[in-house]
Amino acid sequence: MEAKILVIDNDPSMCEMLHKFLTEAGYRVRWTRNANAGLALMVEESFQLVITDLCMPENDGMKVLRSIREKEPGLPVVLLTTHATMNTAVEAIKIGAYDYLTKPFNPDAAEITIKNALTHKRLVDENRKLKQRLRHVKEDTRIIGVSSPMKEVLRLVEKVAPTDATVLIQGESGTGKGLIARRLHRMSHRAGKTFLSINCNISTGMLPKLFGDENSAFSGTLTTGERLFNAAAGGTLFFDEIGDMPPVMQGKLLRALQNHEMLPQAERRSFPGNVRILSSTRKDLKREVEAGRFRKDLFYRINLFTISLPSLRDRTDDIPPLVNHFLRKYNREFGKHVEAVSPRLMHFFLQHSWPGNVQELENYIERALLRTEGNELKLTSVPGEFRQQLEDAQAGKAESMLIFKEAKERFERDYILTMLKRHNGVISRAAREAKIPRPNFYEKLKKYGISPRKNPMINSHAG
Repeated sequence: MEAKILVIDNDPSMCEMLHKFLTEAGYRVRWTRNANAGLALMVEESFQLVITDLCMPENDGMKVLRSIREKEPGLPVVLLTTHATMNTAVEAIKIGAYDYLTKPFNPDAAEITIKNALTHKRLVDENRKLKQRLRHVKEDTRIIGVSSPMKEVLRLVEKVAPTDATVLIQGESGTGKGLIARRLHRMSHRAGKTFLSINCNISTGMLPKLFGDENSAFSGTLTTGERLFNAAAGGTLFFDEIGDMPPVMQGKLLRALQNHEMLPQAERRSFPGNVRILSSTRKDLKREVEAGRFRKDLFYRINLFTISLPSLRDRTDDIPPLVNHFLRKYNREFGKHVEAVSPRLMHFFLQHSWPGNVQELENYIERALLRTEGNELKLTSVPGEFRQQLEDAQAGKAESMLIFKEAKERFERDYILTMLKRHNGVISRAAREAKIPRPNFYEKLKKYGISPRKNPMINSHAG
């Protein structure tokens, strides 16, 4: 899309001349003879460049420049000036003007200045967007951990990250194993190199993509075979859910690790296997080895160092900061302004067992945010099925507590009856053996409606 330029000059002939010149050069042009009107236009429309006269009766170019620098600092401003105001133009550049053109302007010089200004604007915009993306990526991959279990995880990450040791990351689905792998990569000397994540739950038909194939279509050129070990040279290969890796692929991966080189079946061309191997699993690989579903020799190769991630139910201290993190993330993504979570909903979050762990929590925050109109996330914002799960869980806990209370009272009543029967209804002796103060014993008799005199079972041996 062609750039859009705003021209501000109280001289109509200059405005018309610039309009014709810029339009013929392929730019879209808006012009006004009034500085205040020009500033108002900037509120309503978006421009890539402003060309303004330095000396105007109502609002001079310096004031326009200051206003633009305050409201839109990345927008380049080119000043139109006469030789008489050259010193002022130089001062304007010091406070942020991109450049100036002298009247009457030279078309060739003007064209170069305008192109340079627009290039500058494009680079500024691209740089800003890149910084935003990097900031968002950094925030989205940030590991939230204030609980003791997560602090221990982060301590281990910091310890092993600078090494080239193979690391096995264990944890339930949704605990953030991929985030830990990326953290290990970013904190290593390989941070500037490639990080490749490979889903191990793939068919054996995908093997050529990883290790080459005897077919000529895959031999000879790395770009055709897309051999990931080569693509990640100098970087990190992350085998996500390695416990799902097909047996035939386990053998090929083991040979690659043993030889530190790839061995395509046809040409056997070797190359340095300068990659670091990280793996993750939700399975108990020791049991998988015992069951014959995972190679023992490969298990020891990938397991020089183990990091075990806690489930979310074992790190509930992290739930409030995680909720706030996901609120910020999806506020930005959906253009929302939800600033808080209702105490009731937060209570439910803290009580839920989270079988899907952090991924499940994020999913519910995302869905709830889409349903929220105000600035607070409430229980009514949560999808119906989740709300029912939470309410059922709470009801179940309440019922369990009620059953326990009833069982406790039933035991206590039977115990008191036994003591009274043993002592033929003599309250002082029964209280003494039960080691319950007599006033408290009387309270319990009253609570359970027990009267030794009226109960024949208690007085059956009375004499």
